[in-house]
Amino acid sequence: MQEFAKPKVVVSRCLEFAEVRYNGAVIPDKAVERMKAHVEFIPVCPEVEIGLGVPRDVIRIVDGTERRLVQPKTGEDLTESMTGFSKYFLDHLGEVDGFLLKNRSPTCGMHDVKVYHSAENSQVTGKTSGLFASEVLQRHSGLAVEEEGRLKNFTLRHHFLTKLFTLASFREMKKERRMKALQQFHARHKYLFMAYHPGLLKKMGQTTANHAHHDIDEVLEAYEGHLHELMQEPAKASAHINVCQHIAGYFKKQLTSEEKQSFADLLQQYKEEKVPLSAVISVLRSWTARFQSGYLKQQSYFQPYPVDLLEISDSGKGRAYS
Repeated sequence: MQEFAKPKVVVSRCLEFAEVRYNGAVIPDKAVERMKAHVEFIPVCPEVEIGLGVPRDVIRIVDGTERRLVQPKTGEDLTESMTGFSKYFLDHLGEVDGFLLKNRSPTCGMHDVKVYHSAENSQVTGKTSGLFASEVLQRHSGLAVEEEGRLKNFTLRHHFLTKLFTLASFREMKKERRMKALQQFHARHKYLFMAYHPGLLKKMGQTTANHAHHDIDEVLEAYEGHLHELMQEPAKASAHINVCQHIAGYFKKQLTSEEKQSFADLLQQYKEEKVPLSAVISVLRSWTARFQSGYLKQQSYFQPYPVDLLEISDSGKGRAYS
């Protein structure tokens, strides 16, 4: 059975962990529940951390010469308190692999937080990031950072988990501080990285070759920068097709013409969104076992995260299958 490094993830405490929502509730979340067995969670509620009670009066981000975090009922301006906590928390956090935050929260929301005209006027004038999330994005945009609401979309969920477990594996590998360990990591993730960005895959290969004989810490830092850039966005279907064709090429001398045509038809069905990528990969995995390809057996592309985290349900927004 394949072993995975255990990711370290900062998570909004209201997601499955404690009754700390403004209304005193805890939010059930299927993704968090599934991940608990495989992830080291670090729960945090920024609002509770700055002294707001449970339950508590609503807080808002309001417009002005600069946007502020206020509590309309009390008139209290919480901007400095929240900014100070966010900086302190992240300064003392240590190395983590990702963040999973509550969407639309004025502290933890990443993209879709309402900005109000003023504390007294509830007219919405725009959207922004919450104060805690803004600090996270500013410092750690290269990590696996996502809102829980967006994980209802299969493609975004698959990308988040793939990135999360890949970064955790890299973090564990870095501890060895050996070029051979880096080269083995790169080889094991070759086809996964090809699906994300073939050009950056080539640069990462050049980094691992280290022809200039840089110090191992310099090499790891350069490689990590490429890794964060590589996995910024989910891999496209066209890139997956290219990778699957590359892998199938290993078996061109062993397969019959009928098998080759059947696989080409399957790829076309995936392109037309009639079958999921997992259907294509299952065929490639069966060929890998059948023809005993040791190199392909080790490829993370076939299973980038624990299989019991795989769920094909989808919100219906965007492509259902990566």
